Amino acid sequence: MFVLGIDPGLTRCGFGLVEGGLDGPEAFRAVRAGVIRTPAEDPVEERLADVARSMRGLLDDLRPDVVVVERVFFQRNARTAIPVAQASGVAIALAVESGRPVRQFTAQEVKLAVTGYGAATKTQVQEMVARLCGLDEIPRPPDAADALALAITWLTTTRTEQRLAGATA
Repeated sequence: MFVLGIDPGLTRCGFGLVEGGLDGPEAFRAVRAGVIRTPAEDPVEERLADVARSMRGLLDDLRPDVVVVERVFFQRNARTAIPVAQASGVAIALAVESGRPVRQFTAQEVKLAVTGYGAATKTQVQEMVARLCGLDEIPRPPDAADALALAITWLTTTRTEQRLAGATA
């Protein structure tokens, strides 16, 4: 199964495709990861259109089975939350439009799923992503590593949900 994680952002929108099974070994394979960048000096409307074009291309090229987008959750700065939420909306809409299921996780849920600790640091998450995917180095830039972590979270969460459903059946 191929899962595309999206770490939404207007300046940097991370993406990461992970291959993993829902039954069997716990191994994950990082297939591709990177960042969609838009120039900060361009108007927001153009930047969102750039993100949409790039995201549509990724969906067409990578053909994921599922898309996972980080749930926007900000406690302090609404000015940074708005562009992130806009980019998130673009990613969700395009994934649904392409017929793919979409799920969202908060950063805390990702930290818990990947490291076992909901208050883990970004570095700890990135190190675990490298370890879980058998990579020699932490994926760079950090937005790409975060997107891979989102995809891993979907796989581990779905495995757990399926085991629980089987146990209660």
